[in-house]
Amino acid sequence: MELRPYQREAKEAIFENWDNGTRRTLLVLPTGCGKTIVFAKIAEECVRNGDRVLILAHRGELLQQAADKIAKATGLGCATEKAEETCLGSWFRIVVGSVQTMMQEKRLGQFPEDYFDTIIIDEAHHCISDSYQRVLQHFPEAKVLGVTATPDRGDMRNLGSVFESMAYEYTLPKAIKEGYLSPIKAVTIPLKVDLTGVGMQSGDFKASDLGTALDPYLHTIAEEMKGYCQERKTVVFLPLVKTSQKFRDILNENGFRAAEVNGDSQDRAEILKDFESDRYNVLCNSMLLTEGWDCPSVDCIVVLRPTKVRSLYCQMVGRGTRLSQGKDHLLLLDFLWHTERHELCHPAHLICESEEVAQKMTENLEEAGCPVDIEEAEKSASEDVIAQREEALAKKLAEMKRRKKKLVDPLQFEMSIQAEDLAGYVPAFGWEMAPPSDKQKSTLEKLGILPDGIDNAGKASKLLDRLDKRRHEGLTTPKQIRFLESRGFLHVGTWQFETAKKLIDRIAGNGWRVPQEINPGEYIPENIGA
Repeated sequence: MELRPYQREAKEAIFENWDNGTRRTLLVLPTGCGKTIVFAKIAEECVRNGDRVLILAHRGELLQQAADKIAKATGLGCATEKAEETCLGSWFRIVVGSVQTMMQEKRLGQFPEDYFDTIIIDEAHHCISDSYQRVLQHFPEAKVLGVTATPDRGDMRNLGSVFESMAYEYTLPKAIKEGYLSPIKAVTIPLKVDLTGVGMQSGDFKASDLGTALDPYLHTIAEEMKGYCQERKTVVFLPLVKTSQKFRDILNENGFRAAEVNGDSQDRAEILKDFESDRYNVLCNSMLLTEGWDCPSVDCIVVLRPTKVRSLYCQMVGRGTRLSQGKDHLLLLDFLWHTERHELCHPAHLICESEEVAQKMTENLEEAGCPVDIEEAEKSASEDVIAQREEALAKKLAEMKRRKKKLVDPLQFEMSIQAEDLAGYVPAFGWEMAPPSDKQKSTLEKLGILPDGIDNAGKASKLLDRLDKRRHEGLTTPKQIRFLESRGFLHVGTWQFETAKKLIDRIAGNGWRVPQEINPGEYIPENIGA
């Protein structure tokens, strides 16, 4: 089986990390981009190099999927370490192991520390848990590869505590652009679902509270879906099994062919098979299908399990991103969840790196009211954000310009008051050479001096002292100097405060124009002398 270009690059990057001494590294590929094939080929290469490989996962479906893909891609068989099955005594060099089984002290004790040379963790965003850590600690010298579509966790604990590097990351936008995943069109449904009473648990919304909050809206949601999902193959994610079953019944009442699966479904395999063969056109589940299930023909995803956790949101949407014949895009239905306290994941979080752009894209999708390609929406939102930033910057610059117009430049002030000591000031001591403090700058601005041109604390201190002295001596203020010198009067800094005030009052009474009988360039106040 030939690897795609990005899969080859990923494989090479992983071995390069290991060869350079990085023992634990991470591979991030979006759902549908063949992460199992990549680690199958990596396991094959490790076996060729003489390694014994353990592939760890937390669900039986993932273990079986890994074993099947390895057999198909490489021709190699796998031993199993799960429940009553054990790999001990097997001649197979690859073992697929259940973490729930492997973590048990008695089970781990049967393996020497150097038994496995390489450990590959499927759905590695789970590996921070104690169960995985026990296994990893038992084999301290093993090279470790974590494989995931979603590198962040709801509890926000850092995967960096387990892995030393990210060997390779392939993004959803790139996968869509290069034709390996289906384009996604998102539509915001104008139904406001109130979540204000929903509690939190482990960094996300409490599933039991979500079920209660969602119940009153299920009939309306089914009505909304009629306009979008009747001719589509749809998967619906809900918070609780009972909510999922109730919604299945409501959908069937509304003319859909809906089925429901959960962890206790005895006929789960049969229902999934019937859904794939189009006996049903809607499949409801309570988070069962977020991992380890593929049905490429799914072309509509309805997320009725609102979440703050980007990884969970990506997993849900990922059930519909695979390519399939006759499928030109995935339709993603997004509802107007109303919550006062928390920012929720929306279609924008699948593609936007910046939260600012994500928020703008979410607003734009709400206003559009029709399906919009998420790549086009992201581009438009990015342009909107840039335009908003430019507008904000222009306003800020205009405000700074207005502010500067109201303030006196320190050099103008020094020249106006004829202060040679200020103009020629050179700081001598350490504290004087430091930048002006925020308090000094704020006080200077309040007194009418533009602080931007003052580059040391010593000069700021001298100016403040001089301003205080001038106030006690009844001399002109910086604001009086700025106003009168802007009208052409000279050396206003040498005038008395009252003299300047009377002249400004006279100019104000003349409609803010200098009276005709006064020549500013030659004007000498009476108290200065002729």
